[in-house]
Amino acid sequence: MLVYQDLISGDELLSDSFEYKELFNGVLWEVEGKWVVKGALDVDALIGANASAEGGGEDEGVSDEAVKVVDIIDTFRLQEQPAFDKKTFMAYIKKYLKKLTDLVPAERQASFKKDVEAAVKFLLSKLSDLQFFVGESMKDDSTIVFAYYKDGAANPTFLYFGDALKEVKC
Repeated sequence: MLVYQDLISGDELLSDSFEYKELFNGVLWEVEGKWVVKGALDVDALIGANASAEGGGEDEGVSDEAVKVVDIIDTFRLQEQPAFDKKTFMAYIKKYLKKLTDLVPAERQASFKKDVEAAVKFLLSKLSDLQFFVGESMKDDSTIVFAYYKDGAANPTFLYFGDALKEVKC
């Protein structure tokens, strides 16, 4: 299994369990998330047991409440951040891209600098629809993961800066 860590914070942000599509020559990675139900596992039904015959009652002190979560957010413990307005986003992205550009391998620098402009314009066009997430360490200068719902979609789409991720084998 491969895990993708943020180059800056070291937080795990994605794994190869989730397919991604490259946008803007790999500057952004697009990943489809899914709403899933977590919890409320009926163990008796899974193993074929009859709770009433086994002496089990309705309330045995175990919480069985199901919650709906987005798989990527839950799996990687992403933390939602407040939304940006255009001015704040531009200030963040300029500072962030300066730091990220220094981390991009020399042979990729030219194409990254060319394609990142189109990627930022794309993000700006969706700014009012975006949700913002960081890894669980919540470091100030870490990579932000963007999420939005495509027209009519029930599940969110996540956007990552591909060059901000380091592949780690687990």
